[in-house]
Amino acid sequence: MENGKRDREDMEVKTAPRKPRVLLAASGSVAAIKFGNLCHCFTEWADVRAVVSKSSLHFLDRHSLPQEVTLYTDEDEWSSWKKIGDPVLHIELRRWADVLVIAPLSANTLGKIAGGLCDNLLTCIIRAWDYSKPLFVAPAMNTLMWNNPFTERHLLSLDELGITLIPPIKKRLACGDYGNGAMAEPSLIYSTVRLFWESQAHQQSGGTS
Repeated sequence: MENGKRDREDMEVKTAPRKPRVLLAASGSVAAIKFGNLCHCFTEWADVRAVVSKSSLHFLDRHSLPQEVTLYTDEDEWSSWKKIGDPVLHIELRRWADVLVIAPLSANTLGKIAGGLCDNLLTCIIRAWDYSKPLFVAPAMNTLMWNNPFTERHLLSLDELGITLIPPIKKRLACGDYGNGAMAEPSLIYSTVRLFWESQAHQQSGGTS
């Protein structure tokens, strides 16, 4: 009797789903000041790692990130690579992640993704991304940059790749202008990603509760 109970408990432990692995990324926008808040939103639900571009470091405070979140920068890309056969960071992070969320996505990084450029850790991860896995972007830029014709072209390219857009919002921007282009709030980004993930998991389980 006791053995049977223990076996059932062992089975429950083995079949318990692991937390989703979410790779959060920030590019060079003033909205990167909210990146720590974004990381905190996700950590209770998911295993989180963070990737930031060099320019985003002008705005974000490393100390605002949860202690359990490992932060990767461009300097980490080759620091552990010594010889052929050693792990390459952008490939290892791509393999690890179930979901990639870029928030904020700057106009510059948007253009790089649309053009297939990969000149830093973040864009190398995106170039190597497996598009059978979800990738979300939350743009943040000045209203005139958002309304620029190039932005529409670049967003069409991302849509063709299957990347999900979390649109910017209208508010008073950091530059003082009022208009569309502010990054969506971290809580909305979190709820959007979680809802998508859980709906996908529900479908894969056959829609049973």
